[in-house]
Amino acid sequence: MEENENKSSNFKTVQNPRTYKPIYEDNSNYRNKSSFGKTIFLPFLSGVLGCAVVIGTCFGVPSIKSKLFNGFGNNISSSNNSKNLNSGYVSQTSLTNYSDTAIYAANKILPSIVGIKVEYSVTSNILSIFGRSNNQTSTASASGSGIVISEDGYILTNNHVVASSSSDSYYQISEATKVSVTLFNDENEYEATIVGTDEQTDLAVIKIDKSDLHPAEFADSDSIKVGEFAMAVGNPLGMQSSVTCGIISAVNREVTDSDGKNFTLIQTDAAINSGNSGGALVNSEGKVVGINTLKLSGTGVEGMGFAIPINSTTDITSQLIQYSKVKRPYIGISGMDLSEEVAKANKLVVGVYVKSIEDFSAAEKAGVKIGDVIIEADGKSIKTMDELNEIKNNHQIGDEMTIKVNRNGQEKDLTLTLGEQP
Repeated sequence: MEENENKSSNFKTVQNPRTYKPIYEDNSNYRNKSSFGKTIFLPFLSGVLGCAVVIGTCFGVPSIKSKLFNGFGNNISSSNNSKNLNSGYVSQTSLTNYSDTAIYAANKILPSIVGIKVEYSVTSNILSIFGRSNNQTSTASASGSGIVISEDGYILTNNHVVASSSSDSYYQISEATKVSVTLFNDENEYEATIVGTDEQTDLAVIKIDKSDLHPAEFADSDSIKVGEFAMAVGNPLGMQSSVTCGIISAVNREVTDSDGKNFTLIQTDAAINSGNSGGALVNSEGKVVGINTLKLSGTGVEGMGFAIPINSTTDITSQLIQYSKVKRPYIGISGMDLSEEVAKANKLVVGVYVKSIEDFSAAEKAGVKIGDVIIEADGKSIKTMDELNEIKNNHQIGDEMTIKVNRNGQEKDLTLTLGEQP
């Protein structure tokens, strides 16, 4: 009995929280308590303390902490991106950098953009009920934009902004009677004078009597790439200092305007509206790459604006300031393009048919005759007047230029000494 009592005293009763049934635990485990602490508990505790020291050191050293967190973040990001791509979704992209770029470009260029208001007279030819002509004169105005190009008041804009003269059987529009300029963050209007205009390139220079202006910086428009950032700045509909953003849609785009003039322009989807003409198209650095000049409009057309490359304006601008016009080399003929069909029908060759020759011109002095067909210029085959003029415009006044003509089936080489276009 005593033995049984001792044996039973070696167990104790414990409540099981799940079943609330007694579970007996052998007290003999306590006899190995000392060996358990030495073999298991102390090594475990030492490992925990060692890990704590290492982690504390890493987090206490900024460079190590940074690497830890960056690596952790990159792993999470890569994992998330992988999951997003696998599930058909694209990870979200921050627009902070794009916004900062637009803000920087706008702040850079806006002080160099001006508003231009042009006033002119319109004379209407109205027939009375008795059939008599009754002329009525009124004053009209138009608006546009310009780019400050010097501290002392020179401003570059489009020719069509300041040159408004035109007429037909119903009305006649005079030359500009007044041109006024509004500067950025300045409510005053400054009267401007027209320094020079050039219809062929649609460029003009005006000037105001004011100093300490903020001239714009020009970029290299030959180096722009399709897809890069573009911002159009100007005064559309008279709303001064408006900016619109987009990209460069195309370069070296051949465009023909409503008057039949051909231009090689920069295309952009940055919104260009009435009044933007003469304003700037700038890059991400706020530097001018082009001058906003026209847009395509109509049903189904959207986001097709065009700008004159700034590189093509520098020589024109300097000539307008110096001579009030652009001095161009001149051949002195009027010609007609001969297509294969027209040439074959008239027993001629493809090229430029000479219809008339100006007296005392380079063409007359070189021996060009009416009826000649120009087939080459400077050794290059040509088929159109545009091709001939492109080669001619690469020369200066006084340069020699060689052409080859077909006269009555015979080819003849001639040398022109280019004059100045009247």
